[in-house]
Amino acid sequence: MEINKYALFADVADTKNFTKTGERMGYTQPGVSHILKGMEAEFGFPLFIRTRQGVIPTTNAETILPLVRQLLSINEQLEQTISSLNGLTTGRLTIASFASIARNWLPEIIHAFQQEYPGIDIALMEGGTDDIVQWVENNQADFGLLSKRNIGCLDWIPLYEDPLLAVLPEDYDTRGREFFPISEMAGKSFIISAEGVDYDVHEALEIADITPDTKFSSKDDHVILSMVSSHLGVSILPKLVIGHTQEAIKTLPLEPSVTRELGIALRNAESITPAAQKFIECIQKILPEMI
Repeated sequence: MEINKYALFADVADTKNFTKTGERMGYTQPGVSHILKGMEAEFGFPLFIRTRQGVIPTTNAETILPLVRQLLSINEQLEQTISSLNGLTTGRLTIASFASIARNWLPEIIHAFQQEYPGIDIALMEGGTDDIVQWVENNQADFGLLSKRNIGCLDWIPLYEDPLLAVLPEDYDTRGREFFPISEMAGKSFIISAEGVDYDVHEALEIADITPDTKFSSKDDHVILSMVSSHLGVSILPKLVIGHTQEAIKTLPLEPSVTRELGIALRNAESITPAAQKFIECIQKILPEMI
């Protein structure tokens, strides 16, 4: 029970809702309140404040939250290490990922992993660069699958060079060219990924000293593709993001060529859980056969 109350506290900080946490963790809403009141009596200060948007951690709760997440992470590592010594039959793995990686890579990889380790529960968290880095740094995720740009001090395992492509309306006159000069983006109506979600396109434009006429910004790659197909502008997106879209667009490699490095970001490659290590090994084995 002792470790469970800390897990409950951290989950409420995530969900901002006693009832939702109770449903996730097998408690009634009064049961969640009772446990948190006991923790408040033990700690000597309130943990949450009620607002119209839900409950939010107090300043003191925010102070201890990183330590609680670290405690939970160490406990999970201990339990998985014991499980590993007995054959790695149970455990939990939380993966933070770009949506494009979660959509294109993870289903096949997770399927293969669970064939070998059916007792490992896997949770996915999808977000942009800033979200994933924060989740990994704060022990909310075991590792992140994202682009290398702006990952701070996290350890890094490279996986794949993903080319950036010019994204154009289907009837855009490319004059028969097989490449699209990035310089041609200058002054054009441009739809860009929101900064913090993506840094690669922003940096590609900055390095090329290009200032497009940015009309729209979106966190959702599918929205960008839809806007381009509706002739609201042009864009640059990674090949993995575009995938097999059904939107009325055409794509061309950029000239000069620009890529983003995709890989795995970890707090410390030397102290990951056994389940995370096995999953990373699974990625490294299967991914070359997929791409």
